[in-house]
Amino acid sequence: MFNDSKIKKIPIIALSFYCSIVLLFFCSSALFAGVGGEIDVSGPINVKELLTFTLLFLGGLGVVFGVGLAFAAAKFAVKTDPKVEQVRDVLPGANCGACGFAGCQGYAEAVVINPDVAPNLCAPGKGSVAAAVARITGKAASALEPNFARIMCQGGWSKSVKKFRYEGVQDCRAAILAGGGDKACRYGCLGYGTCASVCPFGAITMSDDHLPVVDIVKCTGCRKCEAACPTKVIEVLPASKQVLVACHSKDKGGDTRKNCQVGCIACGICVKVCPFDAPSVENNLSRINLNKCKVCGLCVPKCPTKAIRDYIPHRSKAFIMDNCIGCHTCAKVCPVNAPSGEQKKKHTIDKDKCIGCGICTARCPVQAIDGTFNASEVFAAAAKKAKKAAA
Repeated sequence: MFNDSKIKKIPIIALSFYCSIVLLFFCSSALFAGVGGEIDVSGPINVKELLTFTLLFLGGLGVVFGVGLAFAAAKFAVKTDPKVEQVRDVLPGANCGACGFAGCQGYAEAVVINPDVAPNLCAPGKGSVAAAVARITGKAASALEPNFARIMCQGGWSKSVKKFRYEGVQDCRAAILAGGGDKACRYGCLGYGTCASVCPFGAITMSDDHLPVVDIVKCTGCRKCEAACPTKVIEVLPASKQVLVACHSKDKGGDTRKNCQVGCIACGICVKVCPFDAPSVENNLSRINLNKCKVCGLCVPKCPTKAIRDYIPHRSKAFIMDNCIGCHTCAKVCPVNAPSGEQKKKHTIDKDKCIGCGICTARCPVQAIDGTFNASEVFAAAAKKAKKAAA
């Protein structure tokens, strides 16, 4: 490896000097022959001798410059740690930039040289690559929660209004140049598939209603789709965040209703029903604080426009185990009054009432309730599985 700022200049200088010498030689030969020198232009010229001399001269210059370049290569060579190549070999080679560096080579150099660069930054490689990089660099690789791209818009072409008919290049970045896009909602997904075309892993496809569909198995959270989307409706979020307001519209509620059937109208019902104060309405849009949200899903059925999306396809019902102490905490926190029982005796849960929100699971002081979704437990199990596979 050479120092680019120095070594790249040497061949150019050498070539320029070489061409100058050759040109000077031929000009001198012609001039010398034409002004009465040793070569008599009136008689025959010994072409063989001239060519032989020229070849010897050029060969000599080649040797000189070859030695010079070899010396420069040795002089300006930059010693590299062999671990860089070892790390580069275990990286997937996607060059997606999700690690924050300019490709896999940049990350390989940084993680070996810089002690502050973590070995688990390669999103496509996930746990197995993180473990391999940690082993090569001697660093500790802590488990990271996987991230997936989420489409923060549900207003497909059948559910949203268009300002005009766009007939240009079928690309969102091109469509946005035509008056900010053809959608009446300037915050919505345009639906021309730019995100799908830039995804290096084939994780995004377009639905029949012109909305992106993310395959979370293939998605690595590299953020290329997020960067390419001109209306910024794509967010890369932690896998455990399963309840989201899938809308970015900041228009007033009345205008949103006119433009889209599934947009957030900032009614504030989600704020009222949430027991954890996770949602809040600002700038005519409800946003869920992901740090406060317990993924209970209580806000989902209450949203009048269905703007809140629940990514958990099926919520299982809670059940109480034998170690229940009958403290009655579950009955106090349940929003639908599903648990019941006498004090200091094992309680029961009405399956017909239970909505699987998991609030009772989180609040039970003796961990006697199971069966509901628990984001932290799901992530811990996934991390344990990835660590075991990498071992």
